[in-house]
Amino acid sequence: MQTGHDGSLSTGHANNPEDMLLRLETMVLMGMEIPIAAIRAQISSAIDIIVHLGRLRDKSRRVLSISEVMGISDGNIVLNKIFEFKEEGVDDKNKIIGGLKPTGNLFTNTKKLEMAGLGRESFG
Repeated sequence: MQTGHDGSLSTGHANNPEDMLLRLETMVLMGMEIPIAAIRAQISSAIDIIVHLGRLRDKSRRVLSISEVMGISDGNIVLNKIFEFKEEGVDDKNKIIGGLKPTGNLFTNTKKLEMAGLGRESFG
């Protein structure tokens, strides 16, 4: 992810974005002894956005949240949740109705989003 080329995409398995970051830390520690502060700094500089998908009780898979990786604060990686799934009910076939809704938090790194061709209306 950190070879000087923007636009990397990867898949990981965790229960939420915070757990994914912990799993990444653990994977790095399994391979070599590096101070946790250095690992967190590398992760926070390499990852811009985490898209969390999950399975709902109706067995459908949906995007549950989109979070921006903000950086490090007090030694921990800070996330900014921009969108989250809001359930609005169920239909007559017991399928969950709902979708991603803005949390009210805005992306802070809008420069990269604009470079990717997204307009300001997409920023949350």
